[in-house]
Amino acid sequence: MSMFCYQCQETAKGTGCTMRGVCGKTADVANLQDLLIYTLKGISVYTLEARQAGIATPEADKFIMKGLFATITNANFDKEYFVALIKQALTVRDNVKDALKKAGVVIEAANDSTKSIWQKLTEWFTADGSKQDCHDGTRWFADNSEAFKEKAATVGILATENEDIRSLRELLTYGVKGMAAYAEHAYTLGYNDDAISAFIQKALVATTNNKLNADELVALVMECGKYGVDVMALLDKANTSSYGNPEITKVNIGVRNNPGILISGHDLKDLEELLEQTQGTGVDVYTHGEMLPAHYYPAFKKYANFAGNYGNAWWLQDKEFETFNGPILMTTNCLVPPKTSYKDRVYVTGVVGFEGLKEIGERKNGKPKDFTALIAHAKKCSSPKAIEQGEIVGGFAHNQVLALADKVVDAVKSGAIKRFFVMAGCDGRMKSRDYYAEFAKTLPQDTVILTAGCAKYRYNKLQLGDIGGIPRVLDAGQCNDSYSLAVIALKLKEVFGLDDINKLPISYNIAWYEQKAVIVLLALLYLGVKNIHLGPTLPGFLSPNVAKVLVETFGISGITNPEDDIKIFMD
Repeated sequence: MSMFCYQCQETAKGTGCTMRGVCGKTADVANLQDLLIYTLKGISVYTLEARQAGIATPEADKFIMKGLFATITNANFDKEYFVALIKQALTVRDNVKDALKKAGVVIEAANDSTKSIWQKLTEWFTADGSKQDCHDGTRWFADNSEAFKEKAATVGILATENEDIRSLRELLTYGVKGMAAYAEHAYTLGYNDDAISAFIQKALVATTNNKLNADELVALVMECGKYGVDVMALLDKANTSSYGNPEITKVNIGVRNNPGILISGHDLKDLEELLEQTQGTGVDVYTHGEMLPAHYYPAFKKYANFAGNYGNAWWLQDKEFETFNGPILMTTNCLVPPKTSYKDRVYVTGVVGFEGLKEIGERKNGKPKDFTALIAHAKKCSSPKAIEQGEIVGGFAHNQVLALADKVVDAVKSGAIKRFFVMAGCDGRMKSRDYYAEFAKTLPQDTVILTAGCAKYRYNKLQLGDIGGIPRVLDAGQCNDSYSLAVIALKLKEVFGLDDINKLPISYNIAWYEQKAVIVLLALLYLGVKNIHLGPTLPGFLSPNVAKVLVETFGISGITNPEDDIKIFMD
């Protein structure tokens, strides 16, 4: 095999991509991503030591966050991007080492003799008591692509031989990847929590420690869920403080006659700056995929050229980008390798990359990104071709739903609403995902769907009606807004005076695709939610034994067919 990756739901045969990623990434890129993670672990060894010594490492903290985000599925396919990032990682690591050395950091060893950090880092013990060198990522160095390629072949996922330990290490790694993505968005808006960075680094180092057994790794995975809740709360605070609380909104899904720019991904700061710079230019801005919920924020409603939402979930972009006619801005993961017919219209920014695409540079000296080239490009293009028309309703984040709490509670008490179904998560290409549309259509008329993430596109345009004015599909927003669904559940638990969140008339039927969905799942498990149905398939990175633990401890199960699953849920 020339690579091995199984971090997403669509991994080949449900076991792992070995020649080329189903996502489209090449073996070279997959292996360089493995090497980048390897170097991030080396940096984290030093940043943890720096934390213990009271030495701040903001450059390294930010870089680790960015590096993890760049390796998320469908974010970056550019080999040279990762070569540059690995070189930067080695510089960042050595900067932290130098800071420790200058501070004269010393560490008390087990025998009470004083040893320097350099001596300590050669004494990492394995479970059987024999010595191994500290993680090689603390000192490995190379400066060229060929050396990177050679090293990458030795540091991938399969380097951990024990299947269960490998499974738990990867589960933890994918959790912190999702966490880093959310932390990066919050950081961009000026919100940071050092405890989140500290846990990310602790988790990365833990995956190198051969002394940790399965039980200890399971405990870390659950701790990851705790910080998953924290990072989603942080991002919720960042978004709502910056743009206001989402409110019930009708979003146009048709088109106007002006040329347009289509923005996809998740980054609200990029959208804000794009809207500012397109005002008065005659260019409209449309959202795509996970950017749909931007329409729910009050701050964006002042822009007359914020036209509506175009298209559906990420995997349909090869068709929808074609018909849009104007330029497209990819702000985060969710990029599909572009077709030649529209490749010249795709721009990337942030951690997104693909060879041959135009880049929008980062912010410098406190100034916004410069979208001049993007706007000029748009002016030369035809207006978007309509692919649908009408409106969809969303904006049911926790603040809005809690404002309707009395109405919701009355509907539950009267029996008008029998059950809520949390159908948050991701969409994807597999035919098996048709299940979620059929599930929504088959649900009894006295049930309500709570959703967040691009899974919503399977049912948010269905005519499912309402219950006493309460729409039967309540869209809370992006995948990170799954936090809203947890807040709503906890509030209902309080209102109904229950001692267990699982006693609420709420069932969880969640679709997953990539690593941000992993941290959402771990956050729900940390909050005590049980009996989650996860589909369309269980993760390939769960070994049989680890899957058994999740089933026995939390009642996690897969999906079968809508009719039989609904009978289970409604029982």
